[in-house]
Amino acid sequence: MELIGYNTAPPDLDAIFAALADPTRRAILARLARGEASVTELAAPFSISQPAVSRHLRVLQQAGLVRREVDRQRRPARLDAAPMQAAVAWLEEFRDFWPSRLGALDALLQDLKSAPGKDAEND
Repeated sequence: MELIGYNTAPPDLDAIFAALADPTRRAILARLARGEASVTELAAPFSISQPAVSRHLRVLQQAGLVRREVDRQRRPARLDAAPMQAAVAWLEEFRDFWPSRLGALDALLQDLKSAPGKDAEND
């Protein structure tokens, strides 16, 4: 039996998925996909404080998804999507699993639909 996902998971995969688990952090990444932004710019659409956005950025940085550099007095954040490739690669290992499971479910549903007298018994 092949153990899917046990040997190939990079060590930072947990940090990546933990960072992506929060909707605010996903929204921050979506914004950064359009270009660099400051904490003030990132905080604007949210009803949270700038320090809270900074904490979210710190989690994203620890996962390797965001880089911050000093640009004079600004510290703009930039998306680094490369670590997401590790998560995508890990999820790809399960691609063959789903069609077989969905095929089995489809067969079961077809069997249930074609079973004679099932509706008559329940009336």
